[in-house]
Amino acid sequence: MPASAPRQTVTVPRFEELVAPSHWRMVDFISDLHLQTSEPATVAAFEHYLATTTADALFILGDLFEVWVGDDAISEVGSFEAQGCAALRAASKRLPVHFMHGNRDFLAGAAFLTHCGITGLADPTVLVFGGQRWVLSHGDLLCLDDVDYQRFRVQARSAEWQARFLAQPLATRRAQARGIREESEARKQSGVIYADVDTPAAVAWLQSADAHTLIHGHTHRPAEHPLAPGLQRVVLSDWDAAALPPRVETLRLTAAGLERLPLAPMYERS
Repeated sequence: MPASAPRQTVTVPRFEELVAPSHWRMVDFISDLHLQTSEPATVAAFEHYLATTTADALFILGDLFEVWVGDDAISEVGSFEAQGCAALRAASKRLPVHFMHGNRDFLAGAAFLTHCGITGLADPTVLVFGGQRWVLSHGDLLCLDDVDYQRFRVQARSAEWQARFLAQPLATRRAQARGIREESEARKQSGVIYADVDTPAAVAWLQSADAHTLIHGHTHRPAEHPLAPGLQRVVLSDWDAAALPPRVETLRLTAAGLERLPLAPMYERS
């Protein structure tokens, strides 16, 4: 980013709070699967995971889908959205599933949640589990150096912008989504370096939430980052089952703490 670009100020949002039921022993976090028809191996891995996980609850922290063009896509016969929702609906009958919007699927609305039987999750949310407080976020709000994106985010999350977009025919929205995917792929191929989470902002969030760990996705840079004494952020992995080696991983929280669980051996790649 050019040095002259105006930098966003650090703001601390309002935190929703979710207190885990006492019977929860294992909680899984995933994000950035970017499910799409062109990635069947990742779709298969996700469906297998949903059908076999032994977690007591699942938290999806954004960008489950590569793009979401509107909840009405679910009712289109044979649509990819209907397939994804069927897998989520089956899983939600076995365990609680919580969904947080990402920067790709922020148009997933109330009809999507109801159809899938899952619960919407505000960004950010504080999860109270095991006597500790954990801040959950997709992560894009904290990438303050991505000034252009932050401006777009404010616009695209407005009711007016979303109403205009969703008023278009479904076919038109799908065509626009294809353009977005092509533009995104072109940016990745160009070698552009994306902004990372801002450390002072992450510290401010944790201190305000009286928490020690921030769990987020968005950046596709899975790692553990010490931020300050007693404070850290843990980045979820994106999913790509066709990569070599495959990237298919969940982050599991138990009374013992956080553990990364590679899931690739659990399924056969197509």
